[in-house]
Amino acid sequence: MISQSLLPEFDQEMKTTRRVLERVDAGKFGWKPHDKSFPFGTLATHVAQLAGWGTTIMGQDELDIGGPFTPPQVESTQELLDMFDKNVAATRAALANASDEDFKKPWTLRKGDREVFTLPKAAVVRTMVFNHIIHHRGQLSVYLRLNDIPVPSVYGPTADEQVF
Repeated sequence: MISQSLLPEFDQEMKTTRRVLERVDAGKFGWKPHDKSFPFGTLATHVAQLAGWGTTIMGQDELDIGGPFTPPQVESTQELLDMFDKNVAATRAALANASDEDFKKPWTLRKGDREVFTLPKAAVVRTMVFNHIIHHRGQLSVYLRLNDIPVPSVYGPTADEQVF
């Protein structure tokens, strides 16, 4: 089953992502490395939100991102982790309960009248959940380093953490 091949990787990536999010200091939520960059807290919240996208992907056949959107605000690292944990659990359940046929169904991302892409749901889960989180987790690791916050091991040791 497709879900059984995705779940071990999902679990590992979410475990690693949580270790990064645990180190995000709420006192630095407003910090950003460049004027064009997301603030630390906004980027971390985006990662926590992305962990829940699996429910959107598996629960509907398209999403229109063309309308107004107000991202959730968190006030503490614990609120950030609570959001992430809730979203991880919901996505994990959505993936575990999906059939191979569900994963093969097309899913479309729209921005108003414009189709951004249409792909099988399995590919969208990989791209918009796994890869998207990994991309932003890498950015968060740089934010940690630039703020002298120890960077946890992700795929191997870091200068701050020599063991997994």
